[in-house]
Amino acid sequence: MFKLNIFFVVVLIACALGIVTSQHTARKLFMALENEKEIEQKLDVEWGRLQLEQSTLIMHGRIEHIAREHLNMMAPAASNIQIVSIDAAEDRPDLKSLLP
Repeated sequence: MFKLNIFFVVVLIACALGIVTSQHTARKLFMALENEKEIEQKLDVEWGRLQLEQSTLIMHGRIEHIAREHLNMMAPAASNIQIVSIDAAEDRPDLKSLLP
């Protein structure tokens, strides 16, 4: 009977250590999850800021202003604009190299 009691005490201690170890692991994983959620939130805020910045940078008026001021570019006159259709480009050998 004494040996059986010792066996149960050893099993009880092993189970208690298992529970403590699993709780500690669960707490560490929970802390890691919270850290990842915080990083996700920061990345979401940065993503929104970058989308706003991108929409600002690609505005037509801003691009036109930079082209005029920094690159000294101007829109061509209407008489200098030519519209070429794909059918017309296929008929001309000098424009075939520009087609996809």
